[in-house]
Order: sequence, then C-alpha cells, then structure tokens
Amino acid sequence: MTMPGRSPVRRDDLRAWSQLAVEATIGVTDLCEHLHHTIARLPGVFAPGLAEPMRGVTGFVYRGIRGVTRGVGNGVDRLLSWVPGPREPWSSPARETLLAALNGVIGDHLVATANPLAIDMSLRRAGRALELERAALARDVAQPTGRIVVLAHGLCMSDLQWRRNGHDHGAALARDARFTPVYLHYNSGLHISSNGRAFSAQLEALLQAWPVAVEELVLVGFSMGGLVVRSACHQAPALGHEWLRHLRRIVFLGTPHAGSPLERNGNRLDAVLGATAYTSPFARIGKLRSAGITDLRHANLVDADWQGRDRFARGTRPGAHVPLPDGVSCHAIAGSLSKKRGGLRGALVGDGLVPVASALGRHARAERSLDLPPSRQWVGHGLGHLDLLDSPQVYARVLACLAEPAVTATRTRARAGR
Repeated sequence: MTMPGRSPVRRDDLRAWSQLAVEATIGVTDLCEHLHHTIARLPGVFAPGLAEPMRGVTGFVYRGIRGVTRGVGNGVDRLLSWVPGPREPWSSPARETLLAALNGVIGDHLVATANPLAIDMSLRRAGRALELERAALARDVAQPTGRIVVLAHGLCMSDLQWRRNGHDHGAALARDARFTPVYLHYNSGLHISSNGRAFSAQLEALLQAWPVAVEELVLVGFSMGGLVVRSACHQAPALGHEWLRHLRRIVFLGTPHAGSPLERNGNRLDAVLGATAYTSPFARIGKLRSAGITDLRHANLVDADWQGRDRFARGTRPGAHVPLPDGVSCHAIAGSLSKKRGGLRGALVGDGLVPVASALGRHARAERSLDLPPSRQWVGHGLGHLDLLDSPQVYARVLACLAEPAVTATRTRARAGR
C-alpha cells in the first residue's frame, strides 16, 4: 500500500526502468541493424537470416548508437543513485499490478540482469511479506488457526489480485471455514520448476514457524499457480521437506494441466517468422517472452523438461509426467464460456485461455491424464478465466471441496520426506 506523504515515484524504480529503457533501445538497434543488413544483401526469400553485424561506415553508426545509449544509461544511473530513497519499503496496488505483469513477461531477464524490478518470492498477507519466524508470525498473523490455506496466483499476477469485485477466496474461507489464508507472491516469468522448488522451501519454513499446532494445510492454485503447486509437491521429498505430511487438499482453478494452446501457437509463430531472412529479425521479439510462459506450452514441471534444451525450438514434446501427490484430495475446477453443457465451443475454448479438458487434468494421451475422479471435477458454465476468482458458484464449489472428508493418506513416510 502507498505510504502517506510519500512521493509516488521510487528511486530504485527509476533506476530499474532506466536500465530497461537502455536494454530496449539497444535491442531495437540490433533489430534494425539485422534488418538493414538483410535488405542490403538481398538474399533469397527462404535464405537463413544474417546474424553477423554490418561493417564499414554503417556498422560504425550502429555501434555508435549502442555506445551512446549505454553511456547515457550509465550517466542516468549514477545521477539517480544520488537521489534520496524511501527509508522503508512501500508500494501501491497499481505498482504491484504493473510489476506482476512485467515479471510474467520478462521476469527471467530481470533476474539475469539483476534488475530491482524482479519479484522475490515471499508468502504475504495484505500485500506484506511475512517473516517466517515463530515470534514474527504470532505478531503479524491475527488469531492464527491450525487450518492453513495457501493461495498461489497465476501468470502476470500478484497476490493482491485474488481480490476481485470485492471477493477474495482466501478471506471468504477465513470467514466461513476457520482457515487462515496466506498468499504466495512470486515472479511468474521464472521456470515453473524453479518456482516450485522455492515454494516448497517457503512452505517448509512457514509450517515450522507457525505459532499454533498445524491441523491441516490446503493449497489453492489459480492457472499457472496450480502448476507451481504440483511442481512443489513433486520436488518436496527430494528436498527433504516435511510439509507434505500436513497437506490434505489441493484445489486447482483453471490450471492448464495439459499445457496452453496459446503458447503452442506462439511457438508456431516463432517458426513462421524464422523461416525467411526478411522476417527472422522479428522472431527475436517473440523470443523475449519469459521461461515461465514457454513452460506453459507443455506444462513443464521439472528441471529436466528444459535444462539443456532450446525452449523456443519447434517440435519439443511434453516433459516428464508428474502425478498428483499420493494421499491428498485433489479437485479441479474449470470455466467454460459456453452457458450450456456439452457444447463444442465450450469444450475447445474453455474459459477463453484454458480448455476444459486441460483444466480437468485430461490429456489426449491417457497415460498423461491426472485421473481425477468425476466427483472431483467441476465445470462452471458462462465463466471466463478471471471469473474463477470471484464467481459465487466457484466459491461454493471450493467450500464444498474443503468440506469433504480428506483422502486416507497412503504415501510412505520416506516419500513424504520423513
């Protein structure tokens, strides 16, 4: 939230945006140089793109533009370093929304370039990071209960966006079912497996420091957040984390378990743009999208799905199949723009972003399906993707899922990290 009396502009933000502006200017210069070089050479339509820089006077001009841009950027950064900054962290809902979107699109680049706009993962309440220490949690979490629900947001979103049109599933569960809500805040532009590993560590620290005895842990994942939840569950045993033994239920809201058709179409567009020398420079723009986005193509959940691979290559196949955690009641909720059951449009389009079959954990290859019982699959008709966050129908279904008896745990202690 914005602190009273503060300037709406943060010094570190100015330095970070200046850094991005310099990088963008150099990127556009590179694109123009490659396009200029291609046109000057007049290769055949289907000749490969020209990667080498231009030479002579023209090449000198392009190198000069890049040099001047870097020089100006360094000067601006030094100047801004002298501007007094706020003594304590603060933010605003508008800034949080902008940073979440930026991190979703280029979050991996922000981390690689040490840009201060990169989001560090944390567990938060009311937009403030929790200190995962027992005394601090006792101080900062009012009347904590032994029933914890952790909510994981989707791509290009923040934890504050769980509140939509005055409704927040977490706050409602606190009111109606005695749950204490905690919200995951993460850089959705990083690989899903990287976020899953970090999320597992956050959950481990949270439960170890929780100020009252933990009765049960419930995870709710919206869109990409559901994939981060699955990745965390899969990696926890290997990491030696014990929080899985408290996990009773997972609710997936519009999670693309079978991958995202939009990202697969984006990958096809990369191939089309890269097919000719004259369009290949523009393929560089599409390849700016983050690792988190490209992971959505096939719902990659483990490191082996992307390590040592070109994530933009055509023809990549789904990675390892990750089953749901044993001994946990898992529920999948899908949205459909169609107002009637059984319509082809609703089945294919789904909620506008995620097809119904993908959200319900079904896959064209039976061995990759999640095999959720029909009683734990539900489709809300007349609902778009974001409607899953505030639909009264969806909330009623979430509440019903959490009221069902938990599955009898059959996982072994060794598998649970014991």
